[in-house]
Amino acid sequence: MTVRNLDKLFKPKSIALIGASNRPQSVGAVLAGNLFLSGFEGPVMPVNPKHQAIHGVLTYKDVASLPVTPDLAVISTPPHAIPGIVAELGARGTRAAVVITAGFGEGADEAGRALKQSLLDAAKPYSFRIIGPNCLGIMAPRIGLNASFCHVSPKTGPIAFVAQSGAIVTSVVDWAHSRGIGFSHLVSLGDMADVDFGDMLDYLANDPNTRAILMYVEAVTSARKFMSAARAAARMKPVIVVKAGRYAEGAKAAASHTGALAGLDSVYDAVFKRAGMLRVISLTQLFDAVEVLAMMTPPEGDRLAILTNGGGIGVLATDALVALGGRLAQLQPETIQKLNAVLPPTWSHGNPVDIIGDAPGKRYEDSLRILLADKGVDTTLVLNCPTAVASPIDAARAVATVAGERKGQRVLTSWVGDSAARESRHLFEEKRIPTYDTPEQAVRAFTYLVNYKRSQELLMETPLSMPEDFTVDADRARTIAKRAVEDGRDWLTEPEAKSMLAAYGIPTVPTHIACTPDEAAGIAAELGGPVVLKVLSPDITHKSDIGGVLVDIAGPALVKAAAAEMLDRIGKARPDARLEGVTVQPMVRRPGAYELIMGVLSDPQFGPIILFGHGGTAVEVIDDKALGLPPLNMRLARELMSNTRIYKQLTGFRGLKAVNLDAVALTLLKISQLVVDVPEISELDINPLLADEWGVVALDARVKVKAAHGSGADRLAIRPYPKDLEQEVPLGDGRLLFLRPVVPEDEPSLQETFARLTPEEIRLRFFVPMQTMSHLQAARFTQIDYDREMALILTERGIPGKTPIYGTVHINADPDLQKAEYAIMVEQEMTGLGLGVFLMRRIIEYAKSRGIGEIHGDVLRENGTMLKLCRALGFTQSNNPDDTSIVKVVLKL
Repeated sequence: MTVRNLDKLFKPKSIALIGASNRPQSVGAVLAGNLFLSGFEGPVMPVNPKHQAIHGVLTYKDVASLPVTPDLAVISTPPHAIPGIVAELGARGTRAAVVITAGFGEGADEAGRALKQSLLDAAKPYSFRIIGPNCLGIMAPRIGLNASFCHVSPKTGPIAFVAQSGAIVTSVVDWAHSRGIGFSHLVSLGDMADVDFGDMLDYLANDPNTRAILMYVEAVTSARKFMSAARAAARMKPVIVVKAGRYAEGAKAAASHTGALAGLDSVYDAVFKRAGMLRVISLTQLFDAVEVLAMMTPPEGDRLAILTNGGGIGVLATDALVALGGRLAQLQPETIQKLNAVLPPTWSHGNPVDIIGDAPGKRYEDSLRILLADKGVDTTLVLNCPTAVASPIDAARAVATVAGERKGQRVLTSWVGDSAARESRHLFEEKRIPTYDTPEQAVRAFTYLVNYKRSQELLMETPLSMPEDFTVDADRARTIAKRAVEDGRDWLTEPEAKSMLAAYGIPTVPTHIACTPDEAAGIAAELGGPVVLKVLSPDITHKSDIGGVLVDIAGPALVKAAAAEMLDRIGKARPDARLEGVTVQPMVRRPGAYELIMGVLSDPQFGPIILFGHGGTAVEVIDDKALGLPPLNMRLARELMSNTRIYKQLTGFRGLKAVNLDAVALTLLKISQLVVDVPEISELDINPLLADEWGVVALDARVKVKAAHGSGADRLAIRPYPKDLEQEVPLGDGRLLFLRPVVPEDEPSLQETFARLTPEEIRLRFFVPMQTMSHLQAARFTQIDYDREMALILTERGIPGKTPIYGTVHINADPDLQKAEYAIMVEQEMTGLGLGVFLMRRIIEYAKSRGIGEIHGDVLRENGTMLKLCRALGFTQSNNPDDTSIVKVVLKL
């Protein structure tokens, strides 16, 4: 379940408080006070057999005594009683509860875990949703709901905050209350027995009263649901996250607190980036992000102007900006001229704009107006340090006046100091102008806005088409992996690993097996040049660590002697290791080539993770790597590469030629596909992978395998391209089309198809006249989440984006996969061939296979062709009560 019955949690009409109390400072008493005194308009029914009334409201002895069935139950009773209470509530018709009580398996308490399972078993028959257990509660200020034991009732506003930790929620509420920042929802998830981050993201993404979503995360459950929900939410509004447990000690503490497994921090970093979420490191940064998102919308660009009365703090702000990857705006010549007219001759004549320490309010006002008019400035940061010759509050009033006049202009402030700055900060808070204690905090807040904007652009960016289409021999790769598993081996031999890579078109160095030194000499003679010798043993994976790699050996005699010496030495050093001989491969000389590493690691929560970085024998010391989630496309591969330090070298510098970046990116795509196709792969390393202007070649590779349960696609956090839906479609005129799922690279072809539609076809399909399909519209159709959507296209075989699209059909399901809305489009020249019926039948078959319960759509009443098609397929038709020109069509599955 995801959003099912969550409206009963956050929009209840009636509430039962089970465990209400009059005992001062008890949880039951605080819960009762908050529920009764926060403005909730529906009935709140306290349940406690020991009290006659609580807060003057008649108390009921048990659930059976309640006069009406509550939409929401808030439960604070001993844990052993709660499964029975939930079962009783569910039988009465209640569909949601907040369980405050702890004792459900936190840490390693087996009895508590059994009790948690009993709680879930009691809820399951009724689709009963549970927040908690072991939580602070929930708050929805807009409807006066405070079902928590928080010490302060939050104000109403556009921000939602979701956390596992109740203490973090109370801290955020306390901080925001004094600053006038309000919330649409505050949710303490606790142990997440049922409702988790994925559920909340799905719910809040579609909440019209929530403009931004903030999260405090210790661990994530249901990785695929989380990724689908996060990617959908981040496309619609800012999602900002603090991840606790960044280091081993912190992760251990988080696990003991929540009973959840905290993943590697670098994996979470990759997860948040892939989802388009903005990550911050601390609560201080989260507060800064709250403030800037509550008061500003993201700027169009990243060009910052700094207006200051002190050169020093202007330099500090500039340093912070550069350190965070931002850039100063280049002021237009006319801006400089205008500033010259209103500023003293000693002003800085550039950005930062230093207007000198004696600057009165009028000087701030004039300068800010000029900067806001500069089209090369996206945001202006105004700084002030206290001086004896100018009033900070006068300057603040001037800035507030200008900012208020120029609605939509982006202004941040930092009035440095304590007592001298206090009044000014209060003024900015009243005027809804973001203000920060230090210039560095203000600059960081600016980068949050910029990074959010950039993440949105990346989410919707059209990936480049692959530089070449590649074919794979998946059966060969699977056979290699399964044979090793059947033999009881964890690691493939180097020749096996390279054979697996070769099956996916990854260039490798020819590798020959020699069981004896004499065989090694014979192979060297056949190769006719210097060779590399490597020990061959299923028990030795890091060959270089024990001297198991010898390079540049010339001549059969030297090769024989070197092989004999290596086997003898390693046999004595590792008597436990099985030595099967050596491998012999030609010595590769590629002057100027870079040593890279590519690989796969398996995360217990998010499945396979792709690694890219600076390779070689010192890979751990260099520690220059980036992680990404499969599946990848060319844009994602390039983005992954760009997150490493070595990437700048790969692009060429100081006269050195750039490497073939397309070849590097394509190799990442091949590895991504390999882990989708071969579920037995648990780890993979290609190190080094040589890369230069001519391409790539893998010098060494190792692959770890284990028995697989399910397909390779099942273990991915993001559902990969469903290749099984591909189908050749012969037409009656002899042509052969290709039906396949849409991919992001199809965007140019889709826009070309749209351009060929007639105005009437566009109106019937989209209900409104449109001359072109925008990038945003095309991206939303082509960049889909295969776990919740499906779009099938009729095209020709070839590279996506370079082949025409003749027809499309699309369904978009709700998060629970209960209902899905369909849309279909067939190019006019292809009508009359039965393609519309074919596409609809294929998408209906797919919906059934996914367990979707209903397909529905809206059809213009005048679109007789579509209505006839729907009737033939068994859709029922009904009038739209809000628009008589539209017919609602529904097919129950």
